[in-house]
Amino acid sequence: MLNILFICSRNRWRSLTAETIYKKHKTVRVKSAGTENNARIKVNAKHLNWADIVFVMENHHKEKIIQQFPNECNNIEIVILEIPDEYKYMDKELIEEIQDSVSCYISDKL
Repeated sequence: MLNILFICSRNRWRSLTAETIYKKHKTVRVKSAGTENNARIKVNAKHLNWADIVFVMENHHKEKIIQQFPNECNNIEIVILEIPDEYKYMDKELIEEIQDSVSCYISDKL
């Protein structure tokens, strides 16, 4: 099983959509979190220690978690999906963009 963490800013639209898409996947376990103080679930060290791969929506998410959790990020793969904050939760285009970016990456890891 592969543990995947999805991160965006507030964990309400992008990362939560990604978690919803993959939560019933047979070969991965998923969680999602946000980098902002007002996030639905705020990312913490425990999330990063749990994850095998972290998918962030934008570069500034990667920079923020590396700054806040340098030790936890030392041995973890962080992939930037480059998905801007212009979608709502479960938006059809967002789902397609996440699946296009993540699915082939996951299949290479399994």
